Amino acid sequence: MKKTLSLFLAAAMALSMAGCSGQTGNETTAAETTAAETTKADIPSEAAEAASEESAADTSTGVPADIRVGSLKGPTSMGLVFLMEKNENGEAGNHYEFTMATAADEITGSLVKGDLDIALVPANVASVLYNKTQGNVTVLDINTLGVLYMVSADTSITSIADLKGRTIYLTGMGTTPDYVLQYLLKANGLTTDDVTLEYKSESAEVAAILNEDPTSIGLLPQPFVTAAIAQNDKLSMVLDLTEEWNNVQDQAEGSSLVTGVTIVRTDFLKENPEAVNLFLKEHEESTLAVSEDLDTASQLVADLGIIEKAPVAKKAIPYCNITCIQGTEMKSALSGYLQVLYDQDPSSVGGTLPADDFYYIP
Repeated sequence: MKKTLSLFLAAAMALSMAGCSGQTGNETTAAETTAAETTKADIPSEAAEAASEESAADTSTGVPADIRVGSLKGPTSMGLVFLMEKNENGEAGNHYEFTMATAADEITGSLVKGDLDIALVPANVASVLYNKTQGNVTVLDINTLGVLYMVSADTSITSIADLKGRTIYLTGMGTTPDYVLQYLLKANGLTTDDVTLEYKSESAEVAAILNEDPTSIGLLPQPFVTAAIAQNDKLSMVLDLTEEWNNVQDQAEGSSLVTGVTIVRTDFLKENPEAVNLFLKEHEESTLAVSEDLDTASQLVADLGIIEKAPVAKKAIPYCNITCIQGTEMKSALSGYLQVLYDQDPSSVGGTLPADDFYYIP
C-alpha cells in the first residue's frame, strides 16, 4: 500500500501546480524559490520586444490579437480549459498560444523575457515580478482562491483552536502555506509555541504520514487532499483554511486567501487593451463553465494532463476554489493578502508592496 500511495502521489505531484508550484502546495514554494533566478534575467531585448510587437494584431482595427498565455499544471490552469478547447476549435475571440509547465521558472522567465504576454502565477510571485521588473507586470484577475486543507481522521478538530498541543505536518518552512498557517494561528490566539510544526520537503511525504497514521494532522493542497483521501477512507478534510481565513476577516480588514493570479506584461496591456479585455471576458466565461459543467471540465482537465484521471479531477475541482475575480474586488482581496505576507516576511512579496498600478481596474 505504501508503495502504491507513493507512486500515486508522485504522479499527482508531477501534474499539479508547481503554484495551488510541481505540486499545488509547493507551486508557491517552487515559484518563490525560482522567482529570484527568474527575475535576474535581462529585461526583454530589442529582438524580444520586436517579436512581442509582431505577436499582437492592431486591436484598434478589430483584428483579434495573438496572445501567448503561460500557466502551471494545477488549479490555476483549470479555469482555462474551456477557453483552451474553444481556441483549439477556432472559436475564441483572440488567437491564443497556450503553454503549460510544471516548473514556475519556465513561466515567469518567459514572461520577463517577453516570450509570454499573459501568465497565471502564484499571487506572491506576481508581486515579486512587479518589483523586479519596475512595474512591468499588472494583475488582471484572481484565478484561484485557497487550496489548503487540514487533513486527518481526527474529526474532533473543528477549529484552529483545536490544533493547540498538536503536531502538524506541512511542506516548506518560510513558504506561503507556512505563512498562512502562522497567520491563522495568531488570529486565533495561538503561536507556534502552542503547536509543533513538522516540515517535509514535499506534499507526498505529508500524505504518506497521514496514510500510515490517520490520526496525525497534515496541511495539504488540492489535488493532494483528494488523492490522500482516496487512498485512505478514514481521512477527511477537517479544516478548510479558506473558510478559516474568511472567519478572521469578519473581524479584520477584508482580504481573501489567494493562491493564483493572472498577470500581463504592462507594455503588452498598453498596446493591446481591447485584446486583453476580451481575454478577461473569455477567461471568466471559461471559469464559470468549469463550475457549471463539472463532467466536461473534469475530462478536459484529464485530457490536458493537469490531473491524470477524470474521476480524481471531478472530486478535486470543487475544492480548488477556481474563480475569476476582477476590478476593485480583486484589488481589495489581493492587497490584503499581500499585506499579510509582507507583515511576516517582506521578501515574500519582493521587498515592498506593489503600488496601485499593479492592479488592473478597467
